[in-house]
Amino acid sequence: MSTAATTARVLSEALPYLQRYAGAVVVIKFGGNAMGDDAAMAEFARDVVLMRQVGVNPVVVHGGGPMINTLLDKLGIASRFVGGKRVTDAAAVEVVEMVLTGQVNSRIVQAITQQGGRAVGISGKDDNLMLCEPDDPELGFVGRPARMNVQVLRDLFAAGIIPVVAPVGTGPRPGETFNVNGDTAAGAIAGALGADRLLLLTDVPGVKDASGKVASRLSPDEVRAMTAAGVIAGGMIPKTETALYAIDRGVRAVVILDGRTPNACLVELFTDEGAGTIIRATEPRIRPREGA
Repeated sequence: MSTAATTARVLSEALPYLQRYAGAVVVIKFGGNAMGDDAAMAEFARDVVLMRQVGVNPVVVHGGGPMINTLLDKLGIASRFVGGKRVTDAAAVEVVEMVLTGQVNSRIVQAITQQGGRAVGISGKDDNLMLCEPDDPELGFVGRPARMNVQVLRDLFAAGIIPVVAPVGTGPRPGETFNVNGDTAAGAIAGALGADRLLLLTDVPGVKDASGKVASRLSPDEVRAMTAAGVIAGGMIPKTETALYAIDRGVRAVVILDGRTPNACLVELFTDEGAGTIIRATEPRIRPREGA
């Protein structure tokens, strides 16, 4: 089959999925490691622009851990982690905000613009998008979203603009800034928007079962049981906790997938095979693809 014919067939087979997601909100957590590769960044940006072009309302929430570590090291500020979360003192939170809202956020916005899309970079502090409380006194200026104001995101959707959100939030005291885990921020935003999908891009294929095989589909109860049994452990726990949090707040489904896979978001949304592990509480309102 010729390349042109293959392309036409793929587009034709994608039609039911294009119709399914028309007007849907899809929140994507884009991890820090993938951002270090210019080619991967360009491919991700192209995929997001395509999603917007076919009627999806994507929100990109990004991390930036490797970039933060690099600058902290250069400044001689030691990094310390408790339970997988960065301890953030007053000096570190300034660096975190500078890297996330400046270096990382602007780079993603530029990449989307270069692919023909319209994007605006904001942080959780803008328009009080994320009002935070301290997560744990031991972590310093690390926060968890307590109140959300997502109207600014809806306004950007209406204008045809892709929001790119840096995960820093406003604290309860004037001028206070909190560093928010990127997965946590994405889950809170998806829940507040009642998103159709939350895509958590990571560096593993998905959630593995007791045999080491990636589970294509899990329910919240299965996730809890696997966590209690120690099957879900380590760095996967925060991601599945985010998934449960988002589903509890009305997100239809959360997918944990390998962001290093070419066109991972498009494969998940617009093909029969999907990608990664989908976690949902109920059967979908419309017929799912096989295995979803």
